[in-house]
Amino acid sequence: MPGPLALFAERLNGVAGPERQAALGALARTGLPTRRTEAWKYTALRALGSNSFAAPPAAYDRARAKALLDGLLARHESLATLPRVVLVNGCHAPELSHVPDTLTVEFFDPSSSFGLQAAPDRDPLVALNTALAAGGVTLSVPAGVKAGQIAVISLGLAGEHALSYHPRHAISLAAGASLSVLSIHAGEGAYFHNPVTDIHVGEQAELRHVTLQLEAAEAVSLGTVYAKIAAHGVYDSFALGLGGVLTRHEVHACLAASHALVHVNGAQRLGGRQTGDMTSVITHAAPDCVSRQTVRNVLDGHARGVFQGKVLVERVAQKTDGYQMNQALLLSPDAEIDAKPELEIYADDVRCSHGATVGALDDDQLFYLRSRGVPEVQARQILIDAFLDEALALVTDDTAQAICRAIMAERFGQGGDHA
Repeated sequence: MPGPLALFAERLNGVAGPERQAALGALARTGLPTRRTEAWKYTALRALGSNSFAAPPAAYDRARAKALLDGLLARHESLATLPRVVLVNGCHAPELSHVPDTLTVEFFDPSSSFGLQAAPDRDPLVALNTALAAGGVTLSVPAGVKAGQIAVISLGLAGEHALSYHPRHAISLAAGASLSVLSIHAGEGAYFHNPVTDIHVGEQAELRHVTLQLEAAEAVSLGTVYAKIAAHGVYDSFALGLGGVLTRHEVHACLAASHALVHVNGAQRLGGRQTGDMTSVITHAAPDCVSRQTVRNVLDGHARGVFQGKVLVERVAQKTDGYQMNQALLLSPDAEIDAKPELEIYADDVRCSHGATVGALDDDQLFYLRSRGVPEVQARQILIDAFLDEALALVTDDTAQAICRAIMAERFGQGGDHA
């Protein structure tokens, strides 16, 4: 199999601008990550080697995009009423969007400076994004404004040829502002979605950010989020992974000033030969901050789940309160979970804990339900739903939680375990 980086060589050779050239140089030195890379030891990028990814065409099939969007919006009535920004193959689709006036919405300018926290010299996927970024959205909320809710819907539309697109997003909340963002990733065909999102949460601001990953069955989706939270700010995030052949949701969150709060929660329900990776690095860089992370996985068939969670407590970050837990439910003897929770602590007055559990459905609970006349498929579903319910309850935006539950019920509520 040729190296995955070779698949992008032609497009990389045409990059321009100092930041893009610097990213290209970093990528040339490191290449894309392999299993020998510590942060990628559990997740191989072999799925990238099965296609030659082309750049998206300048124009897309509007009827096909609208049909896919309408199918998403029909899944829950509240989703259809949310203001939304729609991107197709990484670029804005204005005719499908409905943007509110409570926040400033801008779109990525390929000629502008990136100015992000992300470091292309440390992260090859960020470097690839920096070199090839051609679209994306920026959401900005002024000081003190309660901007409500917005959906950012990213659609991948591949046809005869596999596509790759690398959108660059940003969310910025000024002091005292609030916003709830529902990011939905969906699509059709074989494509590689490599988004990078830069987030700034100002003093006493609050961002609720839910990512609903519904990528196409043949899709590869490797998303990276960088978030910086100011004093008394809140970044409350949740990711639900359901689709794609290979997915990774990677969050780098920095509690940069005192009394900041971060939640990096999530759930995955995978089957077949899917691989889903949830990776996080939470840095406590100031005293009196709190971080929480709970991730639950339900894995069937030959599916593989990965959890890598690191909490870094710097010397100045006294009175840190950090908690991290990963739990997995394996429905098949061929399913696999790789978990690596990690604490790196340099302060001496902290309260930090982490843990991981792995198990199968409880035979006693299953027998109890069966003995009361519940069919086996339904009994299994009840236990799986109960396991995931605690994770979904961590979604603090009621609308986003209802949408996640509705999509879960649609996919799994009728026919038992499948993916």
